[in-house]
Amino acid sequence: MSQTITPELRRWIVEQAKAGFSPESVLQSMMTAGWTEAVAMAAMEETMESHVAQSLPPAAAVPQPDLREAQRQVDAGDRMVDVLISMRSPMLVVFGNLLSDQECDALIEAAQPRMARSLTVQTATGGEELNDNRTSRGMFFQRGENEVVARIEARIARLLQWPVENGEGLQILHYQPGAEYKPHYDYFDPQESGTARILQRGGQRVGTLVMYLNEPVRGGGTTFPDVGLEVLPKRGHAVFFAYDRPHAATRTLHGGAPVLEGDKWVATKWLREKEFH
Repeated sequence: MSQTITPELRRWIVEQAKAGFSPESVLQSMMTAGWTEAVAMAAMEETMESHVAQSLPPAAAVPQPDLREAQRQVDAGDRMVDVLISMRSPMLVVFGNLLSDQECDALIEAAQPRMARSLTVQTATGGEELNDNRTSRGMFFQRGENEVVARIEARIARLLQWPVENGEGLQILHYQPGAEYKPHYDYFDPQESGTARILQRGGQRVGTLVMYLNEPVRGGGTTFPDVGLEVLPKRGHAVFFAYDRPHAATRTLHGGAPVLEGDKWVATKWLREKEFH
C-alpha cells in the first residue's frame, strides 16, 4: 500500500525540527512508526525546503546577464563578452574577455599609488575596520573617476542589465604571497545594528563582479565552498554572482584562496538595489 505525505505529517516534522530534534532522530521515529525510509526522507526534504523558503526574507530583483538562449557571448556595448560557465544555484556566471590587457594594466597603474591595507565593512557600527580574514591591500575609485573606469562601468551596466548609478565605486585589490580573504558573504547582515545605516546609501548589495587583472603563478582562486567551485584567475576574465536576499540560502559564500606564488590583482564591483551615493 502506498504511503501519502499528509499535511499532518508535514506539521509534525516542522514541530520536531523546532523542538531541536536532529534529522536522523526524526527519520528514525518515522520509520519506527511504519513509514518506509524512501517516503520518510522525501517527506523531510520537501517539508524542510518549504519551511525554510517561508521563513526567508523577501526576494529582491538582481542584476543578471541575458542568457535566455544559452548564448556563448553577450553584447556588452563596446565589447562581446564570452560566457564560460553559467550556474543557477547560486546565480553565477564566469565571463571571458570582459577586460582588455590594456584596461587591466591601466587599472593597476592608476591604483598603485593609492593602495592601503584592505578594510571590511563593520556592520555593527556601519563603519569600516581591519579584519584578520582579509589580508590584501586595496583602494576605491570614485564612480566614473577617469575614462577607463567610466568605460568599464558602462560595459558592466550593459552586461548585467543594471544601472551604472546602482554600483559602488570600483575597488582594486592586490594579494601578495600568503594573502587571502576567507569565506564570507557580500550582503549586509540584517541582524547587525549598523546595517540600517549602511543601507541608507543604496539598499542591500545584490550582486558582485570580480574581475581578474593578472594571473598569479599558483593559488589565488575565488572559491565557493557551498557548491565546491573554484574559479582560477585568468587575466581579463571575471566571475559574477547575485544574491536576491541577505541569507545563506543564496549559496553565495565565497572567498579568495591564498596566493601561493606570484601575486594577484583584481577589480571588484558591488551592485546595490538602488542608486548608491
